[in-house]
Amino acid sequence: MAEILYVQGRDISIISREQQNYISLTDIAKYRNSDAPADIVKNWLRSRSTIEFLGLWEKLNNPGFKLVEFDQFRNEAGRTD
Repeated sequence: MAEILYVQGRDISIISREQQNYISLTDIAKYRNSDAPADIVKNWLRSRSTIEFLGLWEKLNNPGFKLVEFDQFRNEAGRTD
C-alpha cells in the first residue's frame, strides 16, 4: 500500500515492500518537469556523481561486484555524445 508525502505542494508516493520504504523518483522529478519527468530521472541516473555513488555502494555491499567492468561505465558517465 502506498503512502503519500506532501512536499512543497506536490504528492510524493512512498511504497513499502518487505519492511523497506521506497520513494518515487518520478514524483520528485515532476517538480522540475511535470510533462516529462522520465527525462529528469534519466539525466540524473547517467550523471557522473550518481554512477560513482552506485559503484561505491556496489563495492561495499556486493561481494560479486565486477569493478573492472564497472570502470567502463564510470569513464563514460556524463557524456552526451
